[in-house]
Amino acid sequence: MQQMMEQSNTQFSETTQRLRDKKVVDMMPNKRRLVEVPYTATLAHTMNALVANQVLAVPVAAPPGHWIGAGGSMIVEADRQTGAVRKHYIGMATMLDILAHIAGNDGDQLMVDEGGIHDGGFDLEHKMSVPVSSIIGHCLEGLSLWTLNPNTSIIDCMEVFSKGIHRALVPLDSHMNNVSGVELVESASSYRMLTQMDVLRFLKEHAEASTELNGILSRTVSELGAVTERVYAITDRTKVIDAIKCMRIALLNAVPIVSSSPANEDDHKQLVNGRGRQVLGTFSATDIRGCHLSTLKTWLPISALEYTETISASPLLSSNPNAVESARELVACRVDSTLAEVIDKVVTKHVHRIWVVDQQGLLMGLISLTDIIRVLRHAVMSETS
Repeated sequence: MQQMMEQSNTQFSETTQRLRDKKVVDMMPNKRRLVEVPYTATLAHTMNALVANQVLAVPVAAPPGHWIGAGGSMIVEADRQTGAVRKHYIGMATMLDILAHIAGNDGDQLMVDEGGIHDGGFDLEHKMSVPVSSIIGHCLEGLSLWTLNPNTSIIDCMEVFSKGIHRALVPLDSHMNNVSGVELVESASSYRMLTQMDVLRFLKEHAEASTELNGILSRTVSELGAVTERVYAITDRTKVIDAIKCMRIALLNAVPIVSSSPANEDDHKQLVNGRGRQVLGTFSATDIRGCHLSTLKTWLPISALEYTETISASPLLSSNPNAVESARELVACRVDSTLAEVIDKVVTKHVHRIWVVDQQGLLMGLISLTDIIRVLRHAVMSETS
């Protein structure tokens, strides 16, 4: 009996150790081939690719040796047999890039009210007809084109993602297979995309195999320091076009919609401090992803709150149940929620941030995927040091 127990404990210890020793490649088996767009694709075509593949960002590919737009990275795809470079990834196109372009520069003349867009100078279709290469770099994330070697440890991978990097390319059949860690220069015959969500999903699935991880996940988000108390928000009277402009300026992919000030002191065209206000909903770049251009035109003048309430019932999003669900449901937690509860919510609801509220539903802060990965990695490193 004692021998069986020792063998069981040894097997459990090995399972725990194997979890700590997992590498990036272990998270890749179910990842599909990379979704990308050519540098000549229009923004309209790029948005169609995002919608069809239900992704939030796509790398932009160009012929080798070209410096196009704000790109020029050294991440290339090479022929498997000859090693000859076939394409060159010049940057990442995200929904935030597209929203920033729609919002335009401060000098753009765009008059929008309940009567619609009545400045003839604003042509949404024209804005969406420009090549995707022309908008790379308008937002910092578009230039954050990272790669992770398949042999990189999960701990090192988490370090990258804990600094605000949302996604990275993972080269397969790499020419640098003996190199581990973060790589900014890489050549491979094909790539896959690894995201912050992939890491959390993997850790959630393997949590039961590690008593160490379970101990961390059972702690509260407040205790772990995962809550960001300063939250920028829009009000229930902020229009869609103004919400987009606010997100562009602050480089935010999503903002909470909060109740207006009773004293009517808010500037509804600007971000407000959302802390202590009632949370009514979430306006996200993901919401815009499901729109046809003709529909977006009619929705730009209405309030972001009305838009989110309308979009949950829209057949345009019938192919994206995750977006419909997130638009309909406010995903929130408390300061005494455990990290396990928060990870379960972000993974099952497929949201990239969760609002922290008190018992009255008043906004107390937010927790992003970056926050989760940061505190989780710090706690794991503290446990093992």
